Amino acid sequence: MSWNEEKVAKLKELWGKGNTASQIAEIIGGLSRNAVIGKAHRLNLSAKIKTRTATSNRDFDTSVEDKKIKSRKGRRNKFRSLIIEKDFEPENPKQLEELDENSCKWPIGHPDEKDFYFCGRSSLKDFSYCKLHLLYAYQPKGKKEDVADKDEVPEFIEKKIRSA
Repeated sequence: MSWNEEKVAKLKELWGKGNTASQIAEIIGGLSRNAVIGKAHRLNLSAKIKTRTATSNRDFDTSVEDKKIKSRKGRRNKFRSLIIEKDFEPENPKQLEELDENSCKWPIGHPDEKDFYFCGRSSLKDFSYCKLHLLYAYQPKGKKEDVADKDEVPEFIEKKIRSA
C-alpha cells in the first residue's frame, strides 16, 4: 500500500486531532498501526506522548502520597489483626518428621547442628508460623533489623505489642 497525498492529508488531520495510530489506520483503511507511526515520524509530526511534566505536578504528587498512605494503612492493619500477647506459649521443640500442619515451622539453630529443631508452637490459621515467628517473618517495609540475640524482642515488635 502506498501513501498518496489524500491519505497523507487525512493522516495529518487525524493526528492533529489526537487520534491514536490504531484509530487512524482503521479510518484510512488498508494500513497497519506501525505504517501510520512510521509515516508520522517521517513527516515529523509532533509526538503525542504526554510526559509527567505535561500533567499537573501537584496532582501527580498528591496521587503518589495517597498511594503511599493507602499501602501503609494496609500493612498496618494486617499486623493489627493479630492479637499479640507478651506471654507466648512455650516452645514445643519438634523434629522435621514430627511437624504437622498446625505446628510452627520456624527453624531454631542450623540444620547441620545436632540440636537443630523447629519451634513447634501452634501456628496461626493459613500461616506456617506461630504469632511470635510470624512477626519476625513478615516485617514492615524498611524496618528490617538484625537481631543479635534471639531472646531480645526487636523494637518494631515491641511497638506492635503495645499498639495491639
